[in-house]
Amino acid sequence: MKPQIIIITGASSGFGKATAELLSSQGHTVYGLCRRPVDHPRIKYLTCDVRDRSQVGAVVARVVEEQGRVDVLVNNAGMGIGGALELATEEEIDLQMGTNFMGCVNLCQAVLPHMRRQRAGKIINLSSVGGLMGLPYQGFYSASKFAIEGFSEALAAEVTRFGIRVCMVEPGDFATGFTASRRNSQATLDDADYGPVFRRTLGLIEKEENGGLQPEVLARRIARLVEKKRPPLRNVVANLEQWLSTVIKRVLSGNQMVAILRDYYKC
Repeated sequence: MKPQIIIITGASSGFGKATAELLSSQGHTVYGLCRRPVDHPRIKYLTCDVRDRSQVGAVVARVVEEQGRVDVLVNNAGMGIGGALELATEEEIDLQMGTNFMGCVNLCQAVLPHMRRQRAGKIINLSSVGGLMGLPYQGFYSASKFAIEGFSEALAAEVTRFGIRVCMVEPGDFATGFTASRRNSQATLDDADYGPVFRRTLGLIEKEENGGLQPEVLARRIARLVEKKRPPLRNVVANLEQWLSTVIKRVLSGNQMVAILRDYYKC
C-alpha cells in the first residue's frame, strides 16, 4: 500500500511507541502525540495533551498543513486509576474519563472534517477487554473503555458512507509501563472495608499485566488494520484465557459473569 499519513496519540511509550516505530519502519509518515517533547529519527513527535481541545486542533491543523491530509488516526492515549468506585474523587474521575474517553473524542472530532473532505480515512480506537466487562477496582477505567465501545460503534454507522472506516482494538494484559504508572486511590487503600481486598486484587492485576504479552504484538495487529480496506469493528488481542472470557460473556447471565469476576479477582 502507498505510505499513509498517521497520527498516534500516547506515542511516547507502550503500545503507542511500539506502533509508531513499526509503522514508521514500514515507510509511513507517523506523527506521535505525547505530553512531553521526544526526539526520534523517523517519528515526528508533537507535544499535545489530548484533553485540551485547542491543543488537539492545533496539532491536527499542523499535520494537515504539512502533509495535506490525514489517512489514519490511532487513538491510543490512556491511563489507569485503581480504587473503589464509591471512593473515587471528582478529580480522579475527570482525569480518567477525560484522558481515555474525551481524548479519543477530541481527536476524532478534529480529524473527521479532513477525512470527510478526502472521502477516505481510518480511525483505530484503543479500547480494552476492560471495555467488554467491568473490572473490579478499575471501574472508571472500564467505564471509559465502555464509552469508547459505544462511541466507536455509533461513529462507524455515521461515517462509513464517507469512506471512513472505524475500528477498535481491545487488548488484554500486556507488559507495558501502564502497570507502573497506574494511580491508586489512597482513600481506598486506607479504607477498612475496601483496603485489604483492593491490595489483594491489585496484586493479581499487576501480576497478570507484568506477565502479559509484549506491546509489539499489539503493534503488529494495528499495522495489519492499517493495511485492511475493511477492518473488523472489534479486534480482541489477548491470551487464550482472556479471549475466551470475552466469548463466554456473550452467553452467560449478568449475575454469572459478576460471580466469575469476583472469583477471579478474589473480591
